[in-house]
Amino acid sequence: MAQASVYEQILDPGSRANPFPLYAELRKTPVRREADGTYVVSSYDMIVELLHDPRVSSDPRSRPDVGAATPGSDDGAPGLPQAFIQRDPPDHDQLRHLAMRQFGPPHTPGRIEGMRPWLADVATGLIDGFAGKNQVDIVDDFAYPLPVTAICKVLGVPLEDQPRFHRWADAVVEAIDPTTGTFEERMGRRNQILLELGEYLNGLADDHARQPGDDLISGLITDTEPPGPMSREDLLATADLLLIAGHETTVNLIANGMLTLLRHPDVLDRLNREPGLINGLIEELLRYEPPVQMLPNRATLADINVDGTTIPEGSPLILVLAAGSRDPEHFPDPDLFDPDRTNNQHLGYGSGIHYCFGAPLARAEAQVALPELARRLVNPRLVTDPPPYRPNPILRGPSHLHVEFDAVVP
Repeated sequence: MAQASVYEQILDPGSRANPFPLYAELRKTPVRREADGTYVVSSYDMIVELLHDPRVSSDPRSRPDVGAATPGSDDGAPGLPQAFIQRDPPDHDQLRHLAMRQFGPPHTPGRIEGMRPWLADVATGLIDGFAGKNQVDIVDDFAYPLPVTAICKVLGVPLEDQPRFHRWADAVVEAIDPTTGTFEERMGRRNQILLELGEYLNGLADDHARQPGDDLISGLITDTEPPGPMSREDLLATADLLLIAGHETTVNLIANGMLTLLRHPDVLDRLNREPGLINGLIEELLRYEPPVQMLPNRATLADINVDGTTIPEGSPLILVLAAGSRDPEHFPDPDLFDPDRTNNQHLGYGSGIHYCFGAPLARAEAQVALPELARRLVNPRLVTDPPPYRPNPILRGPSHLHVEFDAVVP
């Protein structure tokens, strides 16, 4: 049997707790061709260059191995159409514009910032539930319920329906895990999930059309400014994107953040004394322990020369963001966790036209959550280090994070 490549070792669930030495090895050959024809890129400058290159497609249908299993393909496969992050210009640009003017500045500047007091109330209530205990699972008891409650509020999902999204989110995340079958098989499973979720969201959109509220789905339905309104199919795909990606990555950001703070008690103590530290701390977390490790499902639309290597047209492409964010050519002392790091242009939310749509909400949630955990848990400490991790190499985070503490400050 041939020895596993560095990239294949990264995909191995046994590497999930500490993939960073493998990323350093990967960067020694920053453009690598895998046996299946996939090109893996791992240096900061090359990743940024490709993220801004119009010859790189984010549409899975550009891949030669996509088959007939992708939603929106010409054979009418079931499920929702591609969300805008999986589409190329000009469709991507128009749909993103329509979504963004309901989600954040400059058109709706108060939607996310105005949620901060509410987010603080939700975080406080969750931590109040720790009273009388000396151990909790930060993932199940805090890092999951806060983001899912937040994204459901943004979209206008009824409180009683929120538990259904845990199952859907887990299934979608499993479907993008490259270790769980061929690309075509994974897209087929994803289709079935999206069909079920699409039926639910369509009913929810009908409810909001009859009685609009102060939420994103209502805003998208009632938006009549050019080039709106968004079609019903694209509205459902956008809502699906935010429901799944909009909370799944933030769960990992909060859990990875608490894990990192517990491993750096001096920074944890400093956060309590210096609340203003939180903004730089979150940016350093996004560089040092990013919730999204790599961007899969890219493909080249033409031959592209990168660092002397020609990536042929039609090649699958993997951009390893986490390796780029620890590239010593761009970040001094990249393996040092430094919340005072300046000019921290990390790749935690990508770059270019597909920069993470939900970044403002994720930042707000983490900026509220981590200081509150740091302030209220007395002498917190890890039960197990490293904790167990989810097997997915793309969305990396603990499956559980058990933390002991002496008391909960009121």
